[in-house]
Amino acid sequence: MANSFFGTFKVLHDNDVQATRTNLHEALPVTGTIISGTYADENIKNYSHGMFQSVFDYPYLSSSANHIFDLTLGVASGSILSSSATLQMTQKQQMYNEMALVLAGTDQTGSIRKFDADGRLNDGEKIKECYFMNMSRLLTKDEFDKGSFEMTFGANPTGSLGSSPLKQFVVRDVSGSDSYKINSPAGEYNILYLTSSTGVDYSGTLVAPDVACGLIYYQAGIVVLTSSLFKVESSGGLLSNDLVVGGGTAGRGLIMISGSSYEMDDVIVSSSISGSADAIRNRIQNISFNNTTELNSTIYFCRVNSNDFNYSSNPTYISSSKMRVKTTQTDEPVSYITTVGLYSNNNELLAVAKLSEPLKKTPSNDYTLRVRLDY
Repeated sequence: MANSFFGTFKVLHDNDVQATRTNLHEALPVTGTIISGTYADENIKNYSHGMFQSVFDYPYLSSSANHIFDLTLGVASGSILSSSATLQMTQKQQMYNEMALVLAGTDQTGSIRKFDADGRLNDGEKIKECYFMNMSRLLTKDEFDKGSFEMTFGANPTGSLGSSPLKQFVVRDVSGSDSYKINSPAGEYNILYLTSSTGVDYSGTLVAPDVACGLIYYQAGIVVLTSSLFKVESSGGLLSNDLVVGGGTAGRGLIMISGSSYEMDDVIVSSSISGSADAIRNRIQNISFNNTTELNSTIYFCRVNSNDFNYSSNPTYISSSKMRVKTTQTDEPVSYITTVGLYSNNNELLAVAKLSEPLKKTPSNDYTLRVRLDY
């Protein structure tokens, strides 16, 4: 802060500077009608490489379209479904290895770790067939707000994937706000849990309470969902066998593609990555979470003492070699503070802050001006 009359600067000391960090959160609902239905898939972009599918909030050829998330399928080597007969087997394994390398890292031998259902990495049950939902930075900003993520899926067993299935289940980040894991190269993450949310005409229980069904990586903005999420217990899945009783497919699991007999394992083996993405995208009823924007601030307390900045070098301050603000020689000098400049050690102007209105400064008063620099 310069005293321009004397050509000097007011030095800021350590106790005049304070750094703060503020997290801003925004609630974001993404309805299933946008993901599947409203635009007749004109907002779904499939690529010639066939490695993933992109979802937009509006037909993607429109300049108004915003990217929401990418969806893909990964199958680990060693999975019972990773045979040479599996469609796009190489690509599905490549997607799994790529995501696992980024999110889970490598072990002491340099081998890529597989996703672990309980987050311990070296022990526990591995997730070998999974879907990856990579949310756009436009939505997640700096990260998911811990404990806020929730997804609702339709669980109609017949494959009639209408907008209002009578049976639903919910995937939640139930403990992210107070217990999360840090043993990932991609930052903090936590386990997602499956809970039941039955429809109005369905009194059964779809799942046991709080069953682990995937992982959420907060800073990376990526959700990993096990394929067991869409299978009944008799098929090695997480859903209750009661789900398919009386549903027209007794003895079978969820039909993933309307008008076919494909269950989840059939989809993984016989469908392309884009077709597999369609299968679960059409079952998404709702996605909701809070994003986080980390706002770092440095606050400068610019202290103007009674004998500081009482004069100005503005040419209009002088008239005929006399100060305009003084009528007689004994009058106090007067100046008006309108701007604060922050300078480097080499007197280089780095930032400028404007006051909302001029402050009258005389030897009879002093001020402390609080300047906040956000970044």
